[in-house]
Amino acid sequence: MFAASRVIPSLAAKRAFSTSAANLSKVAVLGAAGGIGQPLSLLMKENKHVTDLSLYDIVNAPGVAADVSHINTKSVVKGYTPENDGLKAALEGAHLVIIPAGVPRKPGMTRDDLFNTNASIVRDLAEASAKYCPNAHFLIISNPVNSTVPIFAETLKKAGVFNPKRLYGVTTLDVVRASRFVAEVKGKDPKDCKVTVVGGHSGVTIVPLLSQTGESFTKEELDALTHRIQFGGDEVVQAKNGTGSATLSMAFAGARFASSVLDATVGGVKGVVEPSFVQSDLFKSEGVEYFSSNIELGPEGVEKIHGLGEISDYEKELISKAVPELKKNITKGNAFVQ
Repeated sequence: MFAASRVIPSLAAKRAFSTSAANLSKVAVLGAAGGIGQPLSLLMKENKHVTDLSLYDIVNAPGVAADVSHINTKSVVKGYTPENDGLKAALEGAHLVIIPAGVPRKPGMTRDDLFNTNASIVRDLAEASAKYCPNAHFLIISNPVNSTVPIFAETLKKAGVFNPKRLYGVTTLDVVRASRFVAEVKGKDPKDCKVTVVGGHSGVTIVPLLSQTGESFTKEELDALTHRIQFGGDEVVQAKNGTGSATLSMAFAGARFASSVLDATVGGVKGVVEPSFVQSDLFKSEGVEYFSSNIELGPEGVEKIHGLGEISDYEKELISKAVPELKKNITKGNAFVQ
């Protein structure tokens, strides 16, 4: 349901404490009983780095936890609801917090239509996170990501614990979809179709860089693929006929990104590159503080933000449409907290 950074000096002692207190393999899923949360929890139970899996939701999380706990991997699973300070227990000591909490889209709804309900949920979870696990890595799935990431950031800033290296908007689904859709058009295995997608995580803010795939496309193919990648979520909403949105594919994408963060921060894997909507200087001069591009992950989180590289005139036009929309989305998120 439901660029380079600096750590504020006055929080040095607090951060040292939270690092020592954190379980480097504890993962918390907030919204674990929902359509994304349940399959996401299942996938995280399979992750080799996870020793403690903490599932929280306003209802049914203990049942989901009991079910998932029977899977024979090493992690211990616990479920929490708001009773008995459940959110505190779920978050304390967490190394990584994944947030799919919120209401799903229905037919005719844009991600922006979700704003009022999901904005409040994300703000409240950010306040709790700032209090109970300020040094965790935070993965935001709750839509609209272009606005919920700024909401989470501004809430952490108010608490004095914002670390831009550890806050990520999960845009991996756009890359997963792009890989699948290009593979269908070209008759290839999706594993051989690597597509960089930049910008944001809704509609025209999603910009696939198809010129960098090594494939050639007609203008008709470019138009059709770009539109399908940008609005792929609508296919699922319509096909589910009012009963939900993209939950299974989003859980897959969220688990992929979470696994990459764990590989880099717990597993010591070098050169881990994934797309993510993070605080970025790429379009800061145009008033866009957050932007999705490939990032390199390291022990502390965001280690390097990749530029766009060489892009086509077609893609430059897409970027020119994405930037003003992103600016509006980010401003809306910031204003909600202020």
